[in-house]
Order: sequence, then structure tokens, then C-alpha cells
Amino acid sequence: MLFRTLGASVFGIDSSLVEVEVDTSPTARDDPQFATVGLPDAAVRESRERLRAAIRNCGYDPPNANVVINLAPADVRKEGSGFDLPMALALLGAWGAVSRPRGAQAGAGPGAGNGGGSYGVQDYIFVGELALDGSLRPIRGALPIAILTRDRKIPHLVVPEANAREAAVVKGIAVYGARNLVEVLDWVNGRSTPTATTVDTSALLEGDHPYPEDFADVKGQRTAKRALEVACAGGHNILAIGPPGSGKTMLARRIPSILPRLTFDEALEATKIHSVAGTLDAGGLLALRPFRAPHHTISDAGLIGGGSVPRPGEVSLAHHGVLFLDELPEFPRTVLEVMRQPLEDGQVSIVRAALAVTFPARFMLAAAMNPCPCGYHNDPSRECHCTPQQIQRYVSRISGPLLDRIDIQIDVPAVKYQELRQSSAAEEPSVCIRERVLAARERQLDRFAHDRIFANAQMGTRQVARYCELSTECERMLEQAVLRMGLSARAHDRILKVARTIADLGSSDLIEPPHIGEAIQYRTLDRQYWA
Repeated sequence: MLFRTLGASVFGIDSSLVEVEVDTSPTARDDPQFATVGLPDAAVRESRERLRAAIRNCGYDPPNANVVINLAPADVRKEGSGFDLPMALALLGAWGAVSRPRGAQAGAGPGAGNGGGSYGVQDYIFVGELALDGSLRPIRGALPIAILTRDRKIPHLVVPEANAREAAVVKGIAVYGARNLVEVLDWVNGRSTPTATTVDTSALLEGDHPYPEDFADVKGQRTAKRALEVACAGGHNILAIGPPGSGKTMLARRIPSILPRLTFDEALEATKIHSVAGTLDAGGLLALRPFRAPHHTISDAGLIGGGSVPRPGEVSLAHHGVLFLDELPEFPRTVLEVMRQPLEDGQVSIVRAALAVTFPARFMLAAAMNPCPCGYHNDPSRECHCTPQQIQRYVSRISGPLLDRIDIQIDVPAVKYQELRQSSAAEEPSVCIRERVLAARERQLDRFAHDRIFANAQMGTRQVARYCELSTECERMLEQAVLRMGLSARAHDRILKVARTIADLGSSDLIEPPHIGEAIQYRTLDRQYWA
């Protein structure tokens, strides 16, 4: 008997349809053969024992028969445990346990279009990992599979109950969350009617989601707060340099509280990445911008992504959010250098012998570092024992090309005692800063309506020339800065982009000398910092 079901496989953050075909034939042997073909990985090959135990523990007695399971197309590698459910249903169908197959497409009924004696369940996609007792465990990548289901115009998707809200974010399909194999069989055989899971995505994104940390908690640091406001308003990368305890990490963790809310498209794209990585909670859709803060011992594969079957790294998990690298010089240089492509292109391409995967990675980089090995260079209250050569070597751990890609570099001095003791009520809360950031972003959205970008930091050479025109006085200031500080062409463009953002925060259509002057001040490491 031949029986077909539909499953799905995830590659990168996209999914492809997989047809599960099962053929059984009676045998007199005590140890019937069980073969799985179609480029299965180890997890798929090992499913044989899980399937037998789960089917038996659900009350079905497997017949003594040889089994061949084919996962088509046969030239695409199948990875993960999500094929357990469609394989189990196809086995049970081949053994006669699916008494009334339900199908909306041609060829779904017994013998219809599939050759004599063959049938299947073709208007469902099934995904899920089986436990030995027949219960369903959650899988990775339910959201990309739901998008595939919608795009292929398949009306129904059955997933483990823990993945139901995640998949139900996609409109236009019926998503059913199942607890176990018996429940799915009852639905397919018409013995019970499933209830589709629904999710109100607008309520998730537009509801009240207060960020747990607020800028009102940060005492003093007016200059640093202003720089962070500029960075968030234009989507600029920022590096904070200061002694231990000056509040660099505290400031960075509050960046998401002043960023614009995620749009539905942004939330969907970010959620797909977290779904594939297995880091998504039960909410179904990311409502807050991601904030990722990997330790400096991370490998380049952990930061960028990798593996024999590539998984997203931290730069992709921070997509549409913030990637915070604390103690930046302590990261291995090889790890830092691999960030050049995502910082420039907004995506990561990982090539392996058998496949190539591209992960989106458009994030705001926030980094922090000490000014020298001991941490107290230029600190008026602590003596620094580092020589200029030691400071230079320490700062030089960050390459010039990487520094060029960081638009804003600021000093964060130690907080004075008087500022530490003042009330938090005297500090501006995140909601006020966020209003100015949103106003500046609205100006940029109007400006770039036909350029397919949404922030000043994403401007290319042509946009910089078009939107960053300078007066004679501004030209003179910028020329002096470039000659005196020895700035590269990339740093020159970064100053113009930051100045454009500062002008937007001031609701100015033109870049004025104060805007250029402030942008130049945000290039701390371009000066002779160790002198």
C-alpha cells in the first residue's frame, strides 16, 4: 500500500515543501526492513525507533511489513525531527489506520490521480516531533513553514501545540495545534473537528509593552544620552569609551526603549529568524526589538552563524534590533572582522559545499570599551599607569576598517557624586526621548519614500550627495576636520550622515554648522587618542 502526506523542511529562514511517501509490503521475516531515503540526516534516520514506539503506545499494532519511506524531492537534504508526524501518519495510512482521508486537491482520495491503490492527505501540511508516548514536541521553524503553507495555497497546517501561536501569526491558513498523534488521527479521520488557533497580531504589536529599563534610571551622562538619541534617530552604530562603572552598559541596555516600534513586516522577519534558531517564546510574534549581548569569548560562527546546516548567529538574531558588544577590544580580531559584511550589506551569506544560505542582519551596533588596559586613561579621579604605546596597542585591537563603520564614537566619563545623588525625577524618561526619535524617523521616511531605505545610516553615495548638501561654512569646517584628523572617505560620509540626523532632530531641512560641529565631535578615536 502506498500513502502520501505533506511535510516541510527549513533552510536558512525559508521553507520548502516535502512529500512523504510510504510503501509497505508484507514479509515473513521476524525483523522487517525499514528504510528512509531522500537525503535524510541523522535525526530523520533515527526516527524509525521513535515512530514504532509512538505508534505502538498510541494503541496501534504495526503489522509485520517492510517499509520504505521516501522524502521528495530526493536531491534536497532533509534535516531535523519535524518529519516525525507526517511520516507516522503516512505509515498509519499505509497500514489502513486512516479510514477516511480528507483532501481538497486533486488526487487526495483513494486511488485518485496517484496510481491504483494509492492515496494521501494532500490539503494538510504536518510537522512535529514525536515522543515515545505519541505526544508532540515543539520544532524549530514553524513560522517559515506557515508562510510556505500560505504561499503554496494549502489550507491547513498541523503543528505541535507549543508552536500553534507562532504559526497562527500568518493569515490565510487554518493552523491547528495538536497535543499528540491520536488527536491528529481523529481530525484526519473525521472523528473530531479541530479548532483553529488565532492570534491578534495588531494587539501584539500595538499593545502596551513597556520596556523594562528606562533612561530615567541613568544619572548624569547628558552627552552620552544625546549621542544615543542621535544614533537611534538615524540608525547609526555607536561606540562608548569610558572607565569601568561609568554606565556604558547601563546606557546601551536602554537603547531599545527609545527606538520606534516594530512594524508587522519587521516583526515577522525578526520572528522567522528566532523561530529557526529556537529562541522564540510562546507569544507567537516578537513585540519588542531584539537586544543581543554576546560574551567576548564568542566564536566567529556564533556571531555570524554557521554549522554543517547553517544556523543564524547573533548578528541575525539582532536583526531589526540592537547588537551590543561589551569590552570590544577583548573580542578576537577574527571575530570582529567578520562583522564587516553585515554592517555594510545588512545580511550574512554562509556558503557550504552542499548549500548556500543568506540570513538578514540589519541591526544597530552598540559597543563599549575601556580607554586603556587599566581603564582609567583621562580619568581625573584615578591615575592611569598605561604608557601611550600600551594605549595605542589596546585601541589598535579594533581595526581601522571596522572603526570606519561605527558612525559615532563618544567618551563616557565617570559620573560625578552630585549627579549620582540627585533624584531620578530630574532625568528625562525614555518616552520623551523616543518622541523626538520618532519625529526624526518620520522625516527620514518621507525623504526616502522612493529609495527603499528608512534611515540616514543606510544612505549610499548618491543619497549622501543628494540629501547632505553643505553651505560654504560647513564645507570649510568639514575640510579642516578631514585634513587635521586624517579621516578616510568612509568616515567623511559617516560625518555627513550623522549631521543629517542631527538636523532632522532639530527639524531643519538644511545642515547647519552646529550640526557638522556636533557630528565631528562624535569621532573620538579618529583623534590622537593615546597622546
